[in-house]
Amino acid sequence: MTTPRLSVDGLTVRFRLRTAVVHAVTDLSLTVQPGELLAVVGESGCGKSVLAHTLLGLLPRNATVSGRAVLDEDTSLLTGRLTGVRGRRVGLVPQSPATALNPVRTGRRLLEETLRAHGRPRTDADRVAADVGFDPIDLDRYPHELSGGMAQRLCTALALAPEPPLLIADEPTTGLDRPLVDHTLDLLRRRCDAGNTVILITHDLTAAQRVADRVAVMYASRIVEDQPTNALFATPAHPYTAGLLDALPDRGFRAVPGHPPMLTALPAGCAFAPRCTRANDACATMPNLSGPARCHHPLIEQEVAA
Repeated sequence: MTTPRLSVDGLTVRFRLRTAVVHAVTDLSLTVQPGELLAVVGESGCGKSVLAHTLLGLLPRNATVSGRAVLDEDTSLLTGRLTGVRGRRVGLVPQSPATALNPVRTGRRLLEETLRAHGRPRTDADRVAADVGFDPIDLDRYPHELSGGMAQRLCTALALAPEPPLLIADEPTTGLDRPLVDHTLDLLRRRCDAGNTVILITHDLTAAQRVADRVAVMYASRIVEDQPTNALFATPAHPYTAGLLDALPDRGFRAVPGHPPMLTALPAGCAFAPRCTRANDACATMPNLSGPARCHHPLIEQEVAA
């Protein structure tokens, strides 16, 4: 049996504010294998980026974390001692490149320093930049001289430079035009085909469908569905997933009605119930993740019964 690249079990993250507690991630469990690309999708504020920052030990001091996250069965990612892990074994493409880049260093210096720190020759900088669609000529610019898309590609190059076996890409196609979106997605896919692992956090369901082996859908801090990509797009099990798919331009362009709940005031039962046409009294209690979906009335079950 293959050793999982990443195993997460019961991960829960809370942020304590002065007058409230933010339930950012709740009882999250997943396993990602070597060579697998997992896409994590969901509306803004559902907890996707918090998951990424938790795995890299990048949470603020008001965060409390419980559960288990293990890399290659030998390294806990929740101990806070991630020296030699962050960057070298787990890379991050950040969601906001403008705040991730050192403003007083050129792109070339940032990339050469990263390569040198991880035992690779500085002369690889041009090749690494070109691999992500970043013109090496532009490496001599400072971050403020780069467009949003260029800064995004530079951050991708910095994350890939150490060749980490696990890469977490948080909205890596933000600010890119369609050809560069496809280029970036294909680059991530090739990393997995070479045996590495990628967690792609994205709002772009089309991107997930293009390159992911599996898709995990998050809603209000929980994973509500986890299926192989082809199965999820063909037969979504959770009503929320079906709503996300219906919002795609080629599927009717119908938005999911209503709004997600505040993470400071989650209900005891299913958080999607107020937006769901299938909800009944049973939804006042929290459903388990049974089969592909965390739902009392999964769509797949109804189709099979019919």
